[in-house]
Amino acid sequence: MATSRTAQRSRLLRLSAVGLAGALALSACAESERASDGDSNGGTGDTFVFGAAGAPALFDPFYASDGETFRVSRQIFEGLVGFEPGGVDVEPELATDWEASDDGLTWTFNLEEGVTFHDGTPFNAEAVCFNFDRWYNQEGTGQNPAISYYWNNTFGGFSDGESPSLFESCSVEDESTAVIQLTRATGKFPSILGLPSFSMQSPTALEEYDANNVQAEGDSFVFSEYAREHPTGTGPFQFSSYDEGNATIELTRYADYWDADAAAQIEKLIFRIIPDETTRRQELQSGGIDGYDLPNPADYQTLQDGGFQVEIREPFNILYLGISQKENESLRDLRVRQAIAHAIDREELVSSTMPAGAEVATQFYPESVEGYADDVQTYEYDPELAESLLAEAGASDLTVEFNWPTEVTRPYMPNPQTIFNAISEDLEAVGITVEAVSSPWNGGYIEATNQGNAQLFLLGWTGDYNTADNFIGTFFTELEGQFYTGESEGGAELSEALQAADAEPDADARAALYEDINRNMMSDWLPSIPLSHSPPAIVVGPNVEGLITSPLTAEEFNTITVTE
Repeated sequence: MATSRTAQRSRLLRLSAVGLAGALALSACAESERASDGDSNGGTGDTFVFGAAGAPALFDPFYASDGETFRVSRQIFEGLVGFEPGGVDVEPELATDWEASDDGLTWTFNLEEGVTFHDGTPFNAEAVCFNFDRWYNQEGTGQNPAISYYWNNTFGGFSDGESPSLFESCSVEDESTAVIQLTRATGKFPSILGLPSFSMQSPTALEEYDANNVQAEGDSFVFSEYAREHPTGTGPFQFSSYDEGNATIELTRYADYWDADAAAQIEKLIFRIIPDETTRRQELQSGGIDGYDLPNPADYQTLQDGGFQVEIREPFNILYLGISQKENESLRDLRVRQAIAHAIDREELVSSTMPAGAEVATQFYPESVEGYADDVQTYEYDPELAESLLAEAGASDLTVEFNWPTEVTRPYMPNPQTIFNAISEDLEAVGITVEAVSSPWNGGYIEATNQGNAQLFLLGWTGDYNTADNFIGTFFTELEGQFYTGESEGGAELSEALQAADAEPDADARAALYEDINRNMMSDWLPSIPLSHSPPAIVVGPNVEGLITSPLTAEEFNTITVTE
């Protein structure tokens, strides 16, 4: 059984104080360069202004999959479960606790009492089931994976039965008890309920503003009045306005928030949309904003010298060299993939292209995730062995297309071109001919990799929640996705092993299964090559206190205060 959220509050407050102390240590003895002339657009004592890299796609998190939408959603909405402050483990949020049946199919959630949505609608078991039924009964465009991405990715099918669904039903036992019935056991439940997409939303507002009315229009979608103007949750902030012309979103403190210990400490939370990272840095330095995400590692020292607090998160991500076996037959040979692994000097790659604190990866997720195996086969930098393996496989004259993305920076991949150049040099040094292919991240790169059309490619993942399935299940269960492992001798075996591990209801047994998978994956299958885990940063001004960083890059701003 999970423990009550309120039991976590003293820990949250301690973390807030520790985070502040750590940030101050980074900027000790430095004088702020922040503007103080009274003309700043940044926050005053009751306002925090955050520089967002992009505009939210909408404000209904169920139909969202992008980080900028979720950054706003996390302030407005809450789920039955959340994630521990400063960590990745699941904890109660709107549920006080929960219990699962021995077979992992029936989950009983006890709910917080006295909670209201921002429009005054009571939060109770009926509201929980209303939300589940809304998700499950999507029709038409609402079922499109581009719209209901996380439902498709985690729960699967819908009520029309055209494809299997993990969800079977939600029932009301009493006002403060909801029972969720699943069709099969899975290790990702209830962690998936901590995703912003599965936040609880007001049934009254969803109906009044026709939330399910989403229409396809060419290659884009038109969303409802609810999704554009009336998002209604239970969180410490409520939606106020979105000024598209001035690229500004305003949230205000919810005065009737149910948890006094976690109520917002500021009156207004403003997101200013500033796509260019250099401009965000300049706005922070001039006082236009109070913080932004993913500063360039090259700017860390300058920012710290200016008195700004550069908070380094714990790494909960993976950068990998993707290998697709769809088009290049040589890449279906395990010896060739092993040769590529031995050809890359990953220690040098990490030290020369990644921020301080980055680590060489030995498998496809961090050691904090269940099933991490300490005794996997590793691939040390050994160019001679790489050449020998290529010769043994009859691939000494191997030619590969190597894809890398432009117009993007990711937490796990701060400078794609620099990383590409380093790996290309290593591959060419063992006789592999590299044909470079670059394309914009949102202009063909993701499409090509998702369809398995990129022979070698740079990609990665920041965990959504702390399960092995969220990493390697996402990567390798599908036989015709990025890696096209259906062409590999062990591809189907790997997929079956991943499905069996996810279906194991006993946590210890499931972890043991994943340990075996990781050992076999690195020795017998090697579908791709893990490269590194990189700690992304977030930066705030010297007058900001109380920020609790998240390895999931899922910060909530209710703990923040801003001094004038």
